[in-house]
Amino acid sequence: MEKIIPLSFLDILLVIVSSAGLLHGVLFAFYLSVFKKKKTLSNLLLAFILVCMAFRIGKSVMLNFGDDLEPIFIFAGLAFLLLIGPLLRWYVFGMTRPNFKLPKYYILEFVPFALIFIASLFVTKEWYENSKLVIIVFSSGLVFIYLHFAFYIVLSWRTLKRAKRHYKQEQQTKSRSAILNWLHLLIIGFVVIWGSYVLNILDETVPYVVGPILYSVIIYFLSYKAFQLKVTDLDGDVFKANNNNLLFDEISKLVIDTKLYLEPDVSLAKLSTMIGKTTQLTSSVINQYAKQNFNDFINYYRIQDAKKLLSSAGSDKYTISSIAFDTGFSSLSSFNGAFKKFEGMTPSSYRKGRV
Repeated sequence: MEKIIPLSFLDILLVIVSSAGLLHGVLFAFYLSVFKKKKTLSNLLLAFILVCMAFRIGKSVMLNFGDDLEPIFIFAGLAFLLLIGPLLRWYVFGMTRPNFKLPKYYILEFVPFALIFIASLFVTKEWYENSKLVIIVFSSGLVFIYLHFAFYIVLSWRTLKRAKRHYKQEQQTKSRSAILNWLHLLIIGFVVIWGSYVLNILDETVPYVVGPILYSVIIYFLSYKAFQLKVTDLDGDVFKANNNNLLFDEISKLVIDTKLYLEPDVSLAKLSTMIGKTTQLTSSVINQYAKQNFNDFINYYRIQDAKKLLSSAGSDKYTISSIAFDTGFSSLSSFNGAFKKFEGMTPSSYRKGRV
């Protein structure tokens, strides 16, 4: 009896951990589809993915910890994987293509799910326990379902890779980078879940309960990243063609080629006036493409010039203060602060290290 107590406690703990992720995924889906103010197609697709995963993971939890689970639940739970693949691919499309709409033929991609789900409704416990065909039918169904899911994961990955190639690094705004990073993590998460179940099927080296537990860990991590990257507020519209990249080229050319950054009185308002744009647009473009605010954008180039002066031959004849003012800083303290921010050390330490 003493040996049973730890095992029973472990079972309860595993049920709690695996079910917690399932519940979290459902609540996240509910938030995306009901409470989220911006009702985008992408958010709805993600919500459907989470709900389908909940059915799949729920079946795993009941099968692992429950006794005499009805066969209909086993087959129906597996069938939901046939929905997740197409939904995942459409979600990637929705997050990387402006004005994405579901294709007219999308209903055809639901046919495998519909066939297996309907067939599962006719599976009886007697047939499941006594028929000689069960092993053949069940094994064939598993192979088809997991290959189907793998096929769509590969398609989704290829779609993401094409998007990354199309929108080169210099064209990536903060929003675009956030979406591409998020999709990368999402697909990897599905690969890990898929792998855990497949390894269990092949030789049972991975315990069956690992699937639900991994899902719990992954869904918590992905929901955290979704809010951190703010991807629930974004969709493929951020990839719309615009002239902001050309505007940033104009700003860079003006600031760098004419050494505008060396002027102590340079400001966002002054720069905006020079290019004939609003301060809001100028600030937004710099934030998106330089991934810095205006002050850091200007100070970065000032610090590059300061580093050249500090490391040049005979630099000792220049005081730190004179270098600060020569590179556009209005005070020694602001120069020291900016230098340490970009280089991780003070100007005097930098100079000593170059001697």
